Amino acid sequence: MKPELFDVVELVVNLPEYNLKLGAQGTIVEEYNDGYYEVEFSDPDGQTIDLCPLSIKQFIVIWQAKTKIWLSLPEKLTALITNLPNEQQQEVLNFARSLYQK
Repeated sequence: MKPELFDVVELVVNLPEYNLKLGAQGTIVEEYNDGYYEVEFSDPDGQTIDLCPLSIKQFIVIWQAKTKIWLSLPEKLTALITNLPNEQQQEVLNFARSLYQK
């Protein structure tokens, strides 16, 4: 899924240079030609914490502005797994299989 303006995204990496951690949520406010997106992170009062240029591999979309729909858990997992190298995708599959043994 291609991110679009005003989609809400969630970090899948830590960004220590911005003091932002994995799981932080922000809003896409600009799309650049080089495949990067400007994401605004805000505090609970709506004050901007930081604006960060991020690549698609640093976040997943969790809410689509166009459809006004939150993504389901399976959709979020698919987005996460898609960005992983094949070897790590296999590890995730093996882990999921192990859950059936419990």
